[in-house]
Amino acid sequence: MRRHWWKALTVIILAYVFVAGLMRPVPKLPILHEAIRNTFFHPPLWIAMMVMLLLSTIFSIRYLRKGNNDDDVIAYEFVCTAILFGVLGCITGSVWAYFAWGDLWPNDPKTNGVAVGMLLYLAYFVLRGSFDDDMRRARISAVYNIFAFAVFIPLILILPRLTDSLHPGNGGNPGFNQYDSDASIKSIIRPAFVGFTLLGLWITQLRVRLRRVEIHFDELEETTKPVLDKETN
Repeated sequence: MRRHWWKALTVIILAYVFVAGLMRPVPKLPILHEAIRNTFFHPPLWIAMMVMLLLSTIFSIRYLRKGNNDDDVIAYEFVCTAILFGVLGCITGSVWAYFAWGDLWPNDPKTNGVAVGMLLYLAYFVLRGSFDDDMRRARISAVYNIFAFAVFIPLILILPRLTDSLHPGNGGNPGFNQYDSDASIKSIIRPAFVGFTLLGLWITQLRVRLRRVEIHFDELEETTKPVLDKETN
């Protein structure tokens, strides 16, 4: 039980974030109004996604250095979790954009950068599925994963700041820092960052364990199949 304390902490934090985020009073701001509650979900989902992508990149680098297949499995599963959070981030962002800007997907450098970045990682899955040799697939996927992360971060964090953008803190727009100092925002969004990141780690851990079981049974099948074929003949 001591090994799983962080899972209980994840449940407690997220329960608090969802209840407080939907029920507690928030600053009354023009245009945003009650939509500001999305602050507790949309940015934390994206932050958690970037943490998952960073961890995936680290394990891809480890695979290239050590050649341990388990590192490739972990890197892949971190990308899977990151894409899940990315999709949820896009959905919450689209809902927020509709109420704030009147469009589900505005023509904005940051939203366009997100679209390109998501396509980069969808191509990662296509790339992995195009190889039959496990070692070759893992090596090329690891190189591509590092490249994708190096492109993705500038697309969503750097380039939008260099041009006009609707998003706060980009293109000369004021950031949310002036609102973050409000206790009603700060006391929820900070735990949300931690809670969603821990949830991503939890999901990835479960997926890695499941994948290890699948690999184990695949190896057993490969070793027992020649024996069974010989006995049958």
